[in-house]
Amino acid sequence: MERIGGYWKPIILYHLSKGDKRYSELKRAIPAITEKVLIQHLKQLENDNLLIREAKPVVPPFVTYRLSNAGVGLLPVIEAMAQWAFQDMEGGFTPSSDR
Repeated sequence: MERIGGYWKPIILYHLSKGDKRYSELKRAIPAITEKVLIQHLKQLENDNLLIREAKPVVPPFVTYRLSNAGVGLLPVIEAMAQWAFQDMEGGFTPSSDR
């Protein structure tokens, strides 16, 4: 759970589940995240082998991020979390009714 725990990592993985993204595309897709936090989480996800960072040797730098095989393996979990979050936003769940 530490590898995908927290608020931002599942959101980052969700956006990468839709295809390869450049840093700027991720930042636009998640405007509430700070640059520092996005960079930290991308490095952590890369170190945990959940995503692959590919840098092409051009000027300006062209860096893309994509899910690794381990990251792809997490997609059912990420999709379930996203589905729950979208239902929760629409008022589909009541926090105390299930307890």
